[in-house]
Amino acid sequence: MGQRTQAQRDEATVEIGFALFVATTLAGAAFFAVPAAAHFIGLSSPSGHTLNQVRRIAAAAVFVVSVVTVLVRHRRARQPSQPGRTKPDS
Repeated sequence: MGQRTQAQRDEATVEIGFALFVATTLAGAAFFAVPAAAHFIGLSSPSGHTLNQVRRIAAAAVFVVSVVTVLVRHRRARQPSQPGRTKPDS
């Protein structure tokens, strides 16, 4: 893969930070949305322990999927569609 320039390393650092920020935000939203969804669906008062477990699992799953999705999209966006060409319309 060769040496990366400082700009490429900075770009990767920013993209990782962005992925973590987005994933944390979405995981937090999922964590707080689980009780609302349970209430909306009409579940008859699940135990606190069960609800907390579901909240943690949902938040962790959303976090991992978000990080992977953002980083994979970033990597695909950097690769040109045709080898040797740098502009999409060339």
